[in-house]
This record gives sequence, structure tokens and C-alpha cells, in this order.
Amino acid sequence: MTRSFLSFAVAVLLTAAAAPVAAQATHEIRLEADPAADQYRFVPAQVTARPGDVLVFRAVKGGPHSVVFEEQGMPAGAKQILSAALPDRTSDLGSPLLNTGAAWRVTLPANLPRGRYPFYCLPHRAYDMRGELTVK
Repeated sequence: MTRSFLSFAVAVLLTAAAAPVAAQATHEIRLEADPAADQYRFVPAQVTARPGDVLVFRAVKGGPHSVVFEEQGMPAGAKQILSAALPDRTSDLGSPLLNTGAAWRVTLPANLPRGRYPFYCLPHRAYDMRGELTVK
């Protein structure tokens, strides 16, 4: 190899290493239930994220809770992609039960289609404990 080619290769590698990289964002969603106040909610209930971001669902009060994504309303073809990315799932689109203090981490797959992904807490579904993920 010539000296000029090596200098060029090193310059390209240094430039690539210095290029800004989009940071992966982490979004924490708290799961809260307070029967005395008649409050059952995800906080925040609306989450906007991008593929590669991490969602942390944390049961903070009134557990057990769960997170179940609804197939109806999500983009076409997204069910299999999202389901395959869910750790320790108990159904195609559902988390395990989370007792107070527990967390469930989901990394959104790179090929997850843009769109809306409604979800709910199965133990508190009758109390309309719902949320929605928007993937940009």
C-alpha cells in the first residue's frame, strides 16, 4: 500500500469515528393503580419513540400490572415484529405480570413500522388502564 492511501484510510476512519451517532433514548412508563382514588393509569399514557429506543415499563403502585399491545390498531405486519422483540412475554403481545417494583424493558426493533401501538394493563382493563406508543 502506498503511504498516501494509508493516510487517506486513516483520515476516513477518524472522520467516521467522530461523526455524530443518534443516541438511543430510554422512555420510562410508570404503571400506577390507586383504587381509593379510582385512578388506574400509565404515566405517561402517550409515548413517542423511534426504532432502537428502549421502553421501560415500571410497576410503581397497585400491582400486579401487565402490558398488552393490541393487534387491532397497529400497522399491518407489525404484530410478528413486535412480538418477537418482547422479552419474557406471556402471549404474542403481552408482558409477564409485574409486581410493584418490577420493570419490563423492551427495545423497539429497527424494522418496526411507523405508526400507533395501543396497549393496556390486563389486570386493570376493566378500569380502562390504557396507553399508546407512537413509533416515528
